[in-house]
Amino acid sequence: MGARAATRPPGVDVGDEDRNGDASAMTNPLRNGLIEDRTGDACAVVIFGASGDLTRRKLMPALYNLAVSRSLPSGFAVVGVARREKTHDQFRAEMKEGVGTFSRRKPVDAALWADFERGISYVAGTFSSQKTYEDLRAHLEALDAERGTRGNRLYYLAVPPSEFSAILSGLKSAGLVQPPSAAREGGPWTRAVVEKPFGHDLASARALNDGVAASFDESQVFRIDHYLGKETVQNLLVFRFANSLFEPLWNREHVDHVQITVAEDIGIEGRGKFYEATGVTRDIVQNHLMQLLCLTAMEPPISLHADAVRDEKVKVLRSMRAMERSLVQENVVRGQYGRGSTRGDEAIAYREEPDVAKDSRVETYVAMRTFVDNWRWSGVPFYVRAGKRLARRVTEIAVQFKKVPPTLFRAPDGGITPNVLAMRIQPDEGIALRFTTKEPGQHTVLRDVAMDFRYGSAFGSNTPEAYERLLLDSMRGDATLFTRRDEVEEQWSFIDRVFDAWRAEANAPPPVYSSGSWGPDQADDLLARDGRRWRKP
Repeated sequence: MGARAATRPPGVDVGDEDRNGDASAMTNPLRNGLIEDRTGDACAVVIFGASGDLTRRKLMPALYNLAVSRSLPSGFAVVGVARREKTHDQFRAEMKEGVGTFSRRKPVDAALWADFERGISYVAGTFSSQKTYEDLRAHLEALDAERGTRGNRLYYLAVPPSEFSAILSGLKSAGLVQPPSAAREGGPWTRAVVEKPFGHDLASARALNDGVAASFDESQVFRIDHYLGKETVQNLLVFRFANSLFEPLWNREHVDHVQITVAEDIGIEGRGKFYEATGVTRDIVQNHLMQLLCLTAMEPPISLHADAVRDEKVKVLRSMRAMERSLVQENVVRGQYGRGSTRGDEAIAYREEPDVAKDSRVETYVAMRTFVDNWRWSGVPFYVRAGKRLARRVTEIAVQFKKVPPTLFRAPDGGITPNVLAMRIQPDEGIALRFTTKEPGQHTVLRDVAMDFRYGSAFGSNTPEAYERLLLDSMRGDATLFTRRDEVEEQWSFIDRVFDAWRAEANAPPPVYSSGSWGPDQADDLLARDGRRWRKP
């Protein structure tokens, strides 16, 4: 290929001394996070698929923002790897444009960017060619000398899963993968970050895991789900286990039910081919939504170390009541958006989207009732839903507590509104608690009110984005917010039963719901049968 790596990439330190601007941050391990807040080790971050939107929209803006906050190590470099031929300067210019457009910090600091971009370089080559990895090895060895990256490598696979095997085996064949024992003995470390979708069913997920395991030890693999990097998701553990007010109530004795909603008001945004092969269940429920359920339902871990937290999430997945074929029709509702209106604009139906079959039976909405059959949650239903082209964009976890006995206050509607604790993940991250109080006046008139905590108001609006936290954690080697192999496989084991039941129905077409609504009527019936109803966030 034409534009190859320079043998002497220019370098400059991005931040030194105390990366957080406060020496005390290194002495107080719980000051700013669940685990010690520090910079990552010196390393080179190698992004495969560097010409794609993920790199331009998310990864490079996140790395730039880490540089602004002085969170990057002094020995640091970014190497883009992709098929297209381009020079280092061309790649840097593209990344600067992406940062200028998508970074939460605007405008781009010219002086800081001038320093930061000196550590950005590019290697062109196909992922199936061994020469690409030989060129990459030579380039990384030059970076070790010029940038002080010390042989530490973080490989980010911003590519489809079909490319994983070729990339990982190519890295191993070129001697670019160190065993975990090397790091334990004080030598360089190697890690790989892989993006979702991680398989399309249990069999394919296992095959991918086996392929990854052929080149990397499980301790070196970081399966990323960007939802786990969101502040409110991270805060779930703190909220649940650091507050004596709520922890004793988090069980079947006090909780009536739990609702988890992942709603988007946009359609498939030109991703017809992707969605025809995926659907909302694979796109959102199997990963994002299942992770939210696990964090809501899990037991307190014995520590905040990665495997201790992930052990408890796996226990939740193994406790979930299996969706046997006979139960799916009763407990799962599908839907597909039709014409309607969102945000004041007319919206076309899913089947009218480009690259979508005119008789498509792919679901753009799914709701289900499920149970976690363990001591804490026995008998408590978890209602979960996810969909496209809904009334508004919102992700939240709502815990509804049991009603008080209707013996003391005679409310006009025959009962008192139950308390609800709602944790908003996006937008307007925060936590709201609804409770009943008395209106001022001579008579006892009850009023439902809310206490509302918002991250933006309490801590400022410039909250780090998910990819910033996750990239920094992967450089630190902290896998707490990444999914482990057994987690992925347990998630697919649960979801696969739903797909088996749908196939047994000859994949009957899902009911159509109007764009801008909250989904099909059948989803309302799912709760109405239990005497409940969906919240309207």
